[in-house]
Amino acid sequence: MKQAILAVSFGTTYHESRMKTIEAIEADIKEAFPDFEHRRAFTSGIIINILKKRDGIYIDNVSEALEKLSGEGFERIIVQPTLVMGGEENDLMLAAVREYEGQFKQVVCGRPLLSEEGDYQRLADILNEDTKEYDSGETKIIWMGHGTEHEANEVYERLNRVFEEKGYNRHHVGTVEAEPAFDQVKEEVKKTDFCRAVLQPLMIVCGDHAHNDMAGEDEDSWKCQLEAEGYEVVCRLKGMGELEGVRRLLVDHARDAIQRLEDIA
Repeated sequence: MKQAILAVSFGTTYHESRMKTIEAIEADIKEAFPDFEHRRAFTSGIIINILKKRDGIYIDNVSEALEKLSGEGFERIIVQPTLVMGGEENDLMLAAVREYEGQFKQVVCGRPLLSEEGDYQRLADILNEDTKEYDSGETKIIWMGHGTEHEANEVYERLNRVFEEKGYNRHHVGTVEAEPAFDQVKEEVKKTDFCRAVLQPLMIVCGDHAHNDMAGEDEDSWKCQLEAEGYEVVCRLKGMGELEGVRRLLVDHARDAIQRLEDIA
């Protein structure tokens, strides 16, 4: 029986970040499950179109990828998102899968990065370890999440709570487009004595938000706002997909999905 794993990402127009994050995740999944064909899809139509027009790179959306798999006679499909949360992009992915699931014998969707309590516990440890070189009482680690109006936005507050419960008090999570807003994070960290802030994206890739909203030179960037208030700022332009622990977590989600596939076989 022909079987495939479709890795679904939001996507990015930054080639270097894509290689270090999305392609690294896909490579780890491929290495872990060599008995499957491996395919890629992006959920962002804007990114797909930019890559096509600018670079001549053609990447399928989820529906296109599933249509191709069906046409090639694949019967067992794992759809594994590399998304941070079960938000709008994940909903779009699931809707596409529902539309095509009748064309396969078996289809199972894996979970996004942050789905269950254990995911938050593991991610907090991974992020704390990754920033260990800044382990100083005078340094705060501020993570930039995207933020969404979707109810899944609660993942940011939940991760903040896990950081606090684990005693990782250097860590704070804010978002570009929702809550907690950066102003809230600034007010929170100002309650403590610190002179240096490390900014890093809480996103799989390091794209426009990280380069511009976080580390940009405009006065409203997170970096410039903190520097204007006298703090030393270190910007780490590093997507979470670069972290081995994050990739392993997504591989484990794919493994769980494969087990569910076996259970219904």
